[in-house]
Amino acid sequence: MARIFITGSTEGLGRAAAETLLAQGHEVVLHARSAARAAALGELAARAAGVAIGDLQSADQTQGVADQVNALGRMDAVIHNAGVYNQRSRGSTPEGHATTVAVNILAPYILTARIQRPGRLIYLSSGLHRGGEGPLDDIDWTRRAWDGGRAYAETKLHVAALALGLARRWPEVLSNAVDPGWVRTRMGGPGAPVDLQTGQQTQSSLAVSDQPAAMTSGGYWRHLRREAPAAQAADPAFQDALIARLAEVTGITLD
Repeated sequence: MARIFITGSTEGLGRAAAETLLAQGHEVVLHARSAARAAALGELAARAAGVAIGDLQSADQTQGVADQVNALGRMDAVIHNAGVYNQRSRGSTPEGHATTVAVNILAPYILTARIQRPGRLIYLSSGLHRGGEGPLDDIDWTRRAWDGGRAYAETKLHVAALALGLARRWPEVLSNAVDPGWVRTRMGGPGAPVDLQTGQQTQSSLAVSDQPAAMTSGGYWRHLRREAPAAQAADPAFQDALIARLAEVTGITLD
C-alpha cells in the first residue's frame, strides 16, 4: 500500500486519480484550494488519509500545503495535478506573479523543494507544451503582452522539463511527466475526446505500479506509453537553466 499526495484533487483528473487509488487500497492525501472546497469533498475526504488546504496562487499558502503534507509523514508519491488554463488576463498573485505561472509551474516547484522527497514524482504536462518555447528571462510575463494560451503552453513545457531535469538530479526518485490528453473535465469541456478514466490512468499507474515500465524515470508519458517530448524539455541545458530561473523567481533552491 502506498501513500500518495495529489494536488488539485477536489474535481476532474485529480479527483478521478484519488478515487482510483483509494479503490485500490492506497492511502491518498487530497488537496483543496480552500476550506469550502475541502468541505465539498464529502465522503471522499472521509476515506482519505488527510486533506491539505491552500491556494496554489499564493507562495505562502503553497508553503503551508507542503507543511501540512510533511506533518502527515513521507509520501511514497506526489502527483502534481493542479493547473489552470488560458486565463484571459495575466492576473496578479499576492507575490505579483502571473496566475497561470504561479499555479502551473511555481507551485509544483515550491512543493517539490519543500515536501519531504518521495519515491516518485509525477507532473501533469500537456501536448500543448510542444508550442511552449519562450524566453526564460520573462517567464512571469512582466514584459510581454499577455497571451493566455501561450502562457499555458510555456508552463506545460516548463513542468515537463522540470520533471525530466529532476530525474537527472535525483536518481533515487522516479520523476516523470504525463500528458493526459484533452479530457472531459471542467477545464477540457464536454466536447473533449478523452474520458476521465483514460485521462487519469497513467499518473495513477506511475504513482504505484511495480511493473518494469512504471519503474523508470525521466519519461514523458501519454496513455500508458512513453513518447518523445519537445526537444527543449529533454535538453539538460534547458532543464538546468529553468531550475535556476525558478530558484531566482521563488527564492527557493532545490537540494
